[in-house]
Amino acid sequence: MCGIIGFSGTADTKDVILGGLKRLEYRGYDSAGIAILNNDKINMVKTSGKVDQLIELAKKNDSLTGSCGIGHTRWATHGVPSDVNAHPHMSSDGKFAIVHNGIIENYIEIKNELTRKGVKFLSDTDTEVIVQLLDYYYDGDLKKTLVKVSSMIEGSYALGVLCTDFPNTIYVAKVSSPLLIGVGVGENYFASDITAFINKTKNVIDLDDGEFAEITANKVFIFDSKLKEIKKQERKVTWDVTAAEKSGYEHFMLKEIMEQPASLKATIEPRIKDNKISFEELNIDIKKYDRILITACGSAYYAGCVGRDIIEKVCNIPVYTEVASEFRYRNPIIDEKTLVIAISQSGETADTIAAIKEAKSKSSDVVAIVNVVGSAIAKLADYTIYTWAGPEIAVATTKGYTTQVAILYMFAIWAAHKLEKINDDTFASLTKDIKSLPERAQRTLDLNTRVKKLADKYYEKKSVFFIGRYLDYAVCLEGSLKLKEISYIHSEAYPAGELKHGTIALIEKGRLVVAVCCYEPLLDKIISNIQQVKARGAQVLALAVEGNKKIFTESDDVLLVPKTNELFMAVMEIIPLQLFAYYVAKKNGCDIDKPKNLAKSVTVE
Repeated sequence: MCGIIGFSGTADTKDVILGGLKRLEYRGYDSAGIAILNNDKINMVKTSGKVDQLIELAKKNDSLTGSCGIGHTRWATHGVPSDVNAHPHMSSDGKFAIVHNGIIENYIEIKNELTRKGVKFLSDTDTEVIVQLLDYYYDGDLKKTLVKVSSMIEGSYALGVLCTDFPNTIYVAKVSSPLLIGVGVGENYFASDITAFINKTKNVIDLDDGEFAEITANKVFIFDSKLKEIKKQERKVTWDVTAAEKSGYEHFMLKEIMEQPASLKATIEPRIKDNKISFEELNIDIKKYDRILITACGSAYYAGCVGRDIIEKVCNIPVYTEVASEFRYRNPIIDEKTLVIAISQSGETADTIAAIKEAKSKSSDVVAIVNVVGSAIAKLADYTIYTWAGPEIAVATTKGYTTQVAILYMFAIWAAHKLEKINDDTFASLTKDIKSLPERAQRTLDLNTRVKKLADKYYEKKSVFFIGRYLDYAVCLEGSLKLKEISYIHSEAYPAGELKHGTIALIEKGRLVVAVCCYEPLLDKIISNIQQVKARGAQVLALAVEGNKKIFTESDDVLLVPKTNELFMAVMEIIPLQLFAYYVAKKNGCDIDKPKNLAKSVTVE
């Protein structure tokens, strides 16, 4: 959610900031703004709506010049989307301007106290209390004042601060929200996401919670709450700017769907050595645990549902899944014999971070599966497995999900071998099956060139059901989410065996039911469920394994996946469902890469 960028250097600051905001659009937002410090004055332009609107306003404003500035794309949490509530926010006297990602939990108390002291507030946001606090307590020493204000606010924040007393300088602070510093030659940056400045520099410094930085064109000075300098190592980002561009595709989502064979290969192949799976990141004794708990949110949670079924089946160990936003409120019964697996594409998901902290407080070891190197979850977990999926720009995850599932597959087989539940020959055979997933993902794309025509047929449906059994039901959860989040069509996933326990009452003539029928041991049962909904007037779009001829006589339309080991079918199954959701959304004229009300990284509760 939200995006922030700051720049200090000799280039055109306005162009740099606005370009960075365009690259941050995918995170989700409803307003945008820019502030530039020019000598002793801060000039600001902001608006509700899209970055393109901000660009048009900025072009007409000749005062937006200077050598350092900050920008923001806001996703409303406090206060409706409006010009006034948009960031940046400025102090009453114009001395300070700030951008902020995160949420200030005690802002009402601070706002009431400052109001009693005569401070005037313009917006309804929690962020404005920060800039007014800075102004109220400022005594000429900005670093000291920033540390003081940071100690007064509770919650999560990544802050960028301009002050008229410090030309060419930006100050930043971080607690529980993503913040990176980009190091260039004669120019430096900060941002919530590397995509904001990847076209300028690949050299990055990761700030940790409770750290601050003073950024000028030629220097980055990092310090702690006692104003003591901290020396930090730069890391080099390995992917290129073209990975964050559409490369000829109409939408990032379609590009990322098509990238899945390559992403799966990048995830899988480096971890297969001598025909066996190897996790050098996991220095754990898997035999010490008597159960596993998987926690995550959204698509990552649905990936965990697939992982749960596979790990239980091959490892013969109890595995539970828990939505991270509920985890810490249940007083979970876990201990040092529970291995917790936390999954997050961004590595910054607030509820998953809270779940990890809860797990660690109960002495459980935590393995994180994340995509973003150096993210909060990667640092917080005891062990981290990176998916190496590359940047994912579309809000609706595609390759992020499939690479998470691939990691869970590999973990399951690796753990089963460590637990002596499978012998060396089976280990090698299952590893070979997993290694073939990139090729089979490409075959899945090749098989489903008719998806667009099916979307043209069904795009006007107002409500869609997804049904499946066992592993297929886990895939239905993600397939349903994909459709609803980008097309805004009501969609629900149900275990097919639950139809007669209430759900079938909603089946009526013309209702679309997507039936996932790829787990062949239960094929006869899902076909029986198809017959039940067809008898009540439903139209059925089936997803089946290539070569299954019977399904064509039972359904209206069919999507296909190539035959593979039934344990590892989920990666292939989701791809046609992703494509179907994409083309339905496109046919309905939806903003596919930036669905309404959604954000890429949910960094607040």
